[in-house]
Amino acid sequence: MIAPTLHGKVALVTGAGMGMGAATAELFARSGARVVVADLDAEAGRRTVDGLTAEGHIACFVKVDVSTSKEVEAMVDSVVDTYGRLDVAVNNAAITPDDAPLDELDEDYWDRLMSVNLRGVALCLKYEIRHLIRQGTGGSIVNVSSVRGFRPKANAAAYVAAKHGVVGLTKVAALENGPRNIRVNGVAPGAIDTPMLRSSMARHGTTVEDLAPQMGLLNRLGTAEEVAQATLWLASDQSSYVTGTTVHVDAGYTSR
Repeated sequence: MIAPTLHGKVALVTGAGMGMGAATAELFARSGARVVVADLDAEAGRRTVDGLTAEGHIACFVKVDVSTSKEVEAMVDSVVDTYGRLDVAVNNAAITPDDAPLDELDEDYWDRLMSVNLRGVALCLKYEIRHLIRQGTGGSIVNVSSVRGFRPKANAAAYVAAKHGVVGLTKVAALENGPRNIRVNGVAPGAIDTPMLRSSMARHGTTVEDLAPQMGLLNRLGTAEEVAQATLWLASDQSSYVTGTTVHVDAGYTSR
């Protein structure tokens, strides 16, 4: 079996300061890509870049608030200014799910979450696709949704709505841009062992032993690297006939 490769490609990963974004940036670099690490947290983003360059990979950092159009446009321009092109983009940046029933909806947090988790993906798609059209060589975009984009969870209305929206954006972007050889797909992670999940578990007093059987068929949490592997396949030419779909990395959670 030939492993997926991004040799010679330029890849942008948002939310790459930690968790699944960092794991994706690391795997992409080890697969031959020149990687742009984008994050609002400059310290975390530069830490990811430092780790990559210490291994001999080519990587740089861009600070971005994906909810702000001008910053997203500047981010994509920075990728092209630095490396001359853009081939792959992973729209991963997101903030922590809300945690209250609808009748106690925190409207300010709803607005903030939607601005990052949904508007942020839409803005990234806008400027990534705009550049890929000008470039004229096609490309691959992967949006990070969630199992919550397919199966809802109580007390997380904003997060569930946003992740459903990411699935819809993925389909529309694929529909509009397939004839240009721009592929757009998604990944839907389940219970992945990340700082965000660990924080949520601590807040609710939940253990891995409690959560894992509820969230999948394999009786364990997934790893950020396992999500990165699925993302790499979608980003690479090995998935060249795949667009408009979302790959579930969830230990069968959405199948039962």
